[in-house]
Amino acid sequence: METIEKTILKNLILNEDYTRKVLPFLKKDYFDSVHEKVIFEESEKFIGEYNKCPTVEILNIECEKRSDINQETFQSVVDSLSEFDTDSSNEEWLTDVTEKWCRDRAIYLALVESIGIADGNNEKKGIDAIPSILSDALSVSFDNHVGHDYLQDASERFDFYHQKEERIPFDLEFFNKITKGGLCNKSLNIALAGTGVGKSLFMCHVAASVLLRGKNVLYITLEMAEEKIAERIDANLLNIPIQQLTDLPRSMFENKVNKLAEKTQGSLIIKEYPTASAHSGHFRSLLNELALKKSFRPDIIFVDYLNICASERYRGNSTVNSYSYIKAIAEELRGLAVETRVPIVSATQTTRSGYGSSDVELTDTSESFGLPATADLMFALISTDELEDLGQIMVKQLKNRYNDPTVNKRFVVGIDRAKMRLYDCEQSAQDDILDSGQDEEYNYEESKKSKDKFSSLNF
Repeated sequence: METIEKTILKNLILNEDYTRKVLPFLKKDYFDSVHEKVIFEESEKFIGEYNKCPTVEILNIECEKRSDINQETFQSVVDSLSEFDTDSSNEEWLTDVTEKWCRDRAIYLALVESIGIADGNNEKKGIDAIPSILSDALSVSFDNHVGHDYLQDASERFDFYHQKEERIPFDLEFFNKITKGGLCNKSLNIALAGTGVGKSLFMCHVAASVLLRGKNVLYITLEMAEEKIAERIDANLLNIPIQQLTDLPRSMFENKVNKLAEKTQGSLIIKEYPTASAHSGHFRSLLNELALKKSFRPDIIFVDYLNICASERYRGNSTVNSYSYIKAIAEELRGLAVETRVPIVSATQTTRSGYGSSDVELTDTSESFGLPATADLMFALISTDELEDLGQIMVKQLKNRYNDPTVNKRFVVGIDRAKMRLYDCEQSAQDDILDSGQDEEYNYEESKKSKDKFSSLNF
């Protein structure tokens, strides 16, 4: 009876179309027998060097040259190769069967490795690595996509332009305007503000609003205790000034929380790490642990805040400069957003010159200008005595990959610091803002005067 391993090896020699589909996903470790590993190694080596499938004769010759196999193994290779003949297996069926075999073998090997780690037999990996090992094995699949062909894939590109992208909307009108409806998955979004202006308040408010929409929220704090973050979100969602929460009777508090639970299908997890001790690797392990223990997968992640995270790339006591260190943290967080397919929201401090300024710029980003280079959306939160008297905070767009940052460049939102809440202001509050960009419209006649070199092409 022919085994799946033998069928796979035979088709690597006899079926070039099949070979090109599956070879990138096959691994030597997936094969149990030594002679099968040898046949696969030589086949992979020949295909990589000559870009064509080897013949039985070529494999016999190449295997005979090897000094790392004994006569018994070589004879098993010869016997197996002698049984390779023309194969009539359905290619689509064989590809599907091979994919399932690869996944099963990956899971088996992952379980074996995990048991070894649990028994203390692996000096390089700890128990924390087990969820990631199992997750990688479970995600094994054949993905033959190697890039977007601009001309051949035009139809798919057109469909992409017209599909509705999944977003996490704000409950604030102007934030939805500047992001075209909310935060995209796989994005890094940064609020820039001075100390005490409202970075954590902004993130707590957005976290609360997303929870009310029935989404799962993960809030990672490296600055305040878990209970302090929860207290701010309580003030927001329970509509009670934060100073009065301690005066609330237990029965009334629990009743309000129970009513809140009935309004949403989402969950909010708040996780605290010591300042400057956790990096994206810790966050990734947390996500794996939450998935295994609570079946919790976040729709959005908040990190409060970026500058006091650690870098997975650099050690904390390394002599790397602050530009490279903060840029590395930003890149790692954005990589985590792409990997988990969710938006990540974080914050950063202004420089000393930016603190108290009524017109914050990108150059006022503290420690590293590499941070705005990595972010998809970056905006400043600006507070002045005049704005505080009006119960408002100004938002200024600094960088925006969602939309044109010159439109609605500046706008104000209402702020209720007692209840840790933001709200929309009336349009009259926006009218007095200079250089807001709210009146800018696309002028077709003007655009015709500034044609570039592509206007001469006849499409």
